[in-house]
Amino acid sequence: MRWYELLDEKLRDYLPDLPVSAEEPLSKYTSFRIGGPARRMAFPRNAEQLVLLMSFAGECGARPFVLGNGTNLLFPDEGIDRLVVNTRDMADIRLLDGGRVRAEAGASLARVANYACGQGLAGLEFAHGIPGSVGGGVCMNAGAYGGELAQVIEGVNVLFPDEGVRTVPCGDMAFGYRHSLLMEHPDAVVLSAVFALHPDDSAAIRGRMDELMARRKASQPLEYPSAGSTFKRPEGHFAGRLIEEAGCKGLTMGGAQVSEKHAGFVINVGGAACADVLALMAEVQRRVKENSGVTLEPEVRIVK
Repeated sequence: MRWYELLDEKLRDYLPDLPVSAEEPLSKYTSFRIGGPARRMAFPRNAEQLVLLMSFAGECGARPFVLGNGTNLLFPDEGIDRLVVNTRDMADIRLLDGGRVRAEAGASLARVANYACGQGLAGLEFAHGIPGSVGGGVCMNAGAYGGELAQVIEGVNVLFPDEGVRTVPCGDMAFGYRHSLLMEHPDAVVLSAVFALHPDDSAAIRGRMDELMARRKASQPLEYPSAGSTFKRPEGHFAGRLIEEAGCKGLTMGGAQVSEKHAGFVINVGGAACADVLALMAEVQRRVKENSGVTLEPEVRIVK
């Protein structure tokens, strides 16, 4: 039997209430609007379902891939022969004591920031415009405008397939620029995170959030599908500036284009294929290396 047939049997027997789709188009779940079908896509509603699902996936050889908001991902046009675990329904946010907020992995960072604002808790204003989920944001230590999740995370509840579920305190997460401990443990899954915030006036918090959102809208091509910043910021440089100086602004391949508004973004101007994006990224890297000697490293995660 194929892995997905084995998994189907397991889920029918032990998780009959778990929604599962076959050959689900990944383009529906990514901000790039690119990607062929996932062999199976499951939508766990809570941590218990997710833990069981990951255990069954391991037994069946399903090679699970955990998907949050899909804002930093590029999937192949032919799809992937894997189980995609979509955490969109694991989105609970709740207030704890001491100015702390707990959010499940599938909650969007924007929703968590809005919730904190409503509770008169500051510290997540920078995250208001970040389009990713808590799970993805924790994995890559998402940040913007001088803030990053490492500054506000108290601890992360993580499933390690060989160890089970444990809470990892912030100091043990090995946070760095677009990096965390979880990048060395690709099979680990974020279940939830606790954010340690501080009291402030809700109107003042909202004002700062609105200001940062206005800056984002003015400088970024939010009107087009993209995966956010395409390349990481090289030490001592800004990727967008290097790309512009290399003459790549507006460069187009198929339906993919280096944004004319912000050269740090590759956008889908209409019908872009994965191959278009990859070819454009490679050409940008070549030209930047030739022009400045700097090697650009992708920030977009390319899934196979």
